[in-house]
Amino acid sequence: MTESRKERLKSIVYAIRDLDEFSSEGAKLLCNDPTPAYVTKVIRLLAKDGLLNRVERDNQEFFRWVRNSGVDPDHWIDRHVYGEQIKQSPEQDRPREQLLQEGPSKLSDAQLIAILIRVGIVGESAIQAGRVISNRFGEEKIANLPDWGLAELRAISKTIRKDSYAQIMAGIELGRRIALLRDQKPALAERIRGSDDAIRYCSRVFARLAVDGKQEEFHIVTLDTQHGPINNHLITVGTLDASLVHPREVFRAAIRDAASAILLVHNHPSGDPTPSREDKAVTERLTQVGEVVGIRVLDHIIVAKERCRSVLAER
Repeated sequence: MTESRKERLKSIVYAIRDLDEFSSEGAKLLCNDPTPAYVTKVIRLLAKDGLLNRVERDNQEFFRWVRNSGVDPDHWIDRHVYGEQIKQSPEQDRPREQLLQEGPSKLSDAQLIAILIRVGIVGESAIQAGRVISNRFGEEKIANLPDWGLAELRAISKTIRKDSYAQIMAGIELGRRIALLRDQKPALAERIRGSDDAIRYCSRVFARLAVDGKQEEFHIVTLDTQHGPINNHLITVGTLDASLVHPREVFRAAIRDAASAILLVHNHPSGDPTPSREDKAVTERLTQVGEVVGIRVLDHIIVAKERCRSVLAER
């Protein structure tokens, strides 16, 4: 019985897994299942578990695969056939075990949330709940999670009780405090000799901007004669514009620190690190001024959720 149910689920999921968008009626035509209502039921389950997004267009309902859900359809089938609880999942599919084996950076947002939830409820495991919450916010808006209250999260998933909500918020706040302390902690014996070093430094020191930055912030890192970081200075907040980033403010901080060189840093709240025309103009202007005053602009790094990117390395 179990294997026949698994094969039935596979026949439906495999028929639609390569489609970018489809309707329930279209899926029924592609599937050979003798019960059309069962095809609709499977599609609804896929959407409920966060593997499909529902969209409405011209008063018709369509579905799209969530390609970055972090869940393989085969694993979804196994969970529905053999059980949904974390303890019943294969060890490599359990987020806690994966964290211990590979480190937290390898886990998706949904898996990290599932670990904080810890325990699911009848009909919805912690893994399912983490996936539903993660998909509800999406990659760009997950930073808004700490702004949501217990009732708001519970409306998304009934697994969110007082204890799981407290665990999620405590985890977020602890991470925020650690990131803040790391931002303030001076780098010891660190040298920034090129774009790769600069990207690594900014990925660590300015990680807050990638995650929490809601406005553009322009910073500089002052460097000594060996290109070791001296200090970080916030120059301006708001949309980057050559008229706002005045060389006087930039190089006043650099001269005060007796810097030999500086690193320009700003964030893109959109998550896309691609340099804009204005980014390049600001870089060019400050580089020219730096040549005049004898303080070299070593690089300009754009910090974004997608990744950090060097402006100068692409010129």
